[in-house]
Amino acid sequence: MLTKGDDYPLHQTPEPVAYVGANRSFYDRFFYNGYNKSGEIFFAAAMGIYPYLNVLDGAFSIVVDGVQHNVYASKTMHMERLDTNVGAVGVDIVRPLVEHRLTCDDRENGIVADLVFTASMPVHEEPRFTRRAGTQVVMDITRLMQNGTWSGWIEVKGKRIDITPEEYKGTRDRSWGIRVGVGAGDVQPNPYAPEFQFYWLWTPMVFDDFSAHYFVNEDAAGEAWNRNGMIFRSSGEAEQMRTSSSKLQFLSGTRHASTAEVAFTKSSGEELNFRISPKWHFYMKGIGYSHEHFSHGSYHGELETGYDEFVVADMAPENIHIQAMCDVVYTSDKGEEKGQCVLEQLIVGPHAPSGFTDVLDFAP
Repeated sequence: MLTKGDDYPLHQTPEPVAYVGANRSFYDRFFYNGYNKSGEIFFAAAMGIYPYLNVLDGAFSIVVDGVQHNVYASKTMHMERLDTNVGAVGVDIVRPLVEHRLTCDDRENGIVADLVFTASMPVHEEPRFTRRAGTQVVMDITRLMQNGTWSGWIEVKGKRIDITPEEYKGTRDRSWGIRVGVGAGDVQPNPYAPEFQFYWLWTPMVFDDFSAHYFVNEDAAGEAWNRNGMIFRSSGEAEQMRTSSSKLQFLSGTRHASTAEVAFTKSSGEELNFRISPKWHFYMKGIGYSHEHFSHGSYHGELETGYDEFVVADMAPENIHIQAMCDVVYTSDKGEEKGQCVLEQLIVGPHAPSGFTDVLDFAP
């Protein structure tokens, strides 16, 4: 059961906040994204709290005119988990499960933002993510997600962008639990750990009067070890799908989807289909995911800040962790409807249905 306390970074186990415990690889993270109706402007942020490592880090990133601008910060937490400001980046929980404020104040590099996320649906608790390698728990997390609208403004290199709820939508999530790989790696290897393999798709799809949500983790053979499909109505009603599945076609020389199809079957037997067309890619390293220097949970002393930028069209295919900005077409027995979605992809190692056999081979 989720409560207001679950919107604060106070977790000590993968359970809701009422339960306590501890693990070196424990983390507690905020994630946000937002985009306009044309899909030309995209921003995202992440903030992670690592209680055993006594580290808190955050990042804010925005794509404008094909350039991704990234602001990073990491600090020693001094065991104060509710001081959710680090360097230029801040998160403020205005109303738990309803309204969050996201700020960035990197005037030196010209990235300044003051944004408010307002929920457009009740918070959704996803099925528990649990994965083991022999005796070791490598993933055991709870995650919530929520769609909403954005208001406020962003300034990029002196250019101000007004953010209005009519024009900007997005998704936030909160995840917490055990995830091996936080901070520095273990000195002693796990003798039961197989060759690293991870297949992950995540896509919140937004339409005029409803939204759809799908994610899947699959093993090397293509068998799902975690999967879920949901429909959320504007009335607040949530409907669990009886079955869900997905299929990707890949851009040659990459592990990035050229097209994707998601299929739902409702409890009534009605089939829903979503045809996803990626337009361009946001690179998750811009908010710390596998960043060369500011990787999540890494130690940088009392405080270290950083900034970089890159042209998204010039990024090498080895940057495989992305969120693709997409158009989506929904088809049911009632006809078609067009919407927007983000398709997150992280595909490492073998995956038989995709034709991948090595750690990082690419589509022909």
